Amino acid sequence: MENLISRITINPEICHGKPTVRNMRWPVEVILDMLGSGMEINEILDDHPELEKEDILASIYYAKLSISGNVLKKVS
Repeated sequence: MENLISRITINPEICHGKPTVRNMRWPVEVILDMLGSGMEINEILDDHPELEKEDILASIYYAKLSISGNVLKKVS
């Protein structure tokens, strides 16, 4: 799981310091919103080819860590 979480970055210069995928302007919350709206992983990847399956899985894992109180706080 460490490989997945390394895909999530927090950089004050990108998206106001929100957790993002690989320092791109893809906040974790947007990925989760797409999944929550019913989009499947393959649909997201088809619509946004710059994303990889592992990015989506990392976003889900980050959410799980956040809920459990183990939030990523390191600035990358």
